[in-house]
Amino acid sequence: MNPIETDRLILRSFLEKDASSLFAYLSKPRVNCFVSEKVNTFEEARIEVKKRCKLKNSIAICLRDTDEVIGDLFFEKEEPDTYDIGWNINVDYQGKGYAFESAEALFIYLFEVKKARRIYAYVEDDNIRSQKLCKRLGMRNEGCFKEFISFINNEDGTPKYENTMQFAILKKEWDSNRES
Repeated sequence: MNPIETDRLILRSFLEKDASSLFAYLSKPRVNCFVSEKVNTFEEARIEVKKRCKLKNSIAICLRDTDEVIGDLFFEKEEPDTYDIGWNINVDYQGKGYAFESAEALFIYLFEVKKARRIYAYVEDDNIRSQKLCKRLGMRNEGCFKEFISFINNEDGTPKYENTMQFAILKKEWDSNRES
């Protein structure tokens, strides 16, 4: 993917120099779905960033002025024209509109370049920020999967199953929302 520029951001592939920025937010995941990506040392962050450098569906969200990585976007092609997407923003940069700005740019890329017909995202029912972001992007809540997935264990070692909501938007809905 070629870099995408927005007013304040550059969306690009990961580079090996991004390890310290990646460590800053993967060392303390804010939501359970990112616990499996947790890195405990800078060396683990270097290994993770090397993996991400090779992935075409892992996008670094960088501040335009400094090129510092403040989060990432990811997408997975599920059907010929359907994409599963997600985001992870460093807590120090949340609440400033960066998630919306980067996700909107990703949607434009997927709809216009990749010719997506449908984009969807899974969001745990306690992740209110991501639910609000989905709605702001024009996505519909298509339902809630009860005790859908487990990312962490309860204190007794048994899996803690979380309720997961699915949000989605069709290209025609995206186009209609942008026209109004």
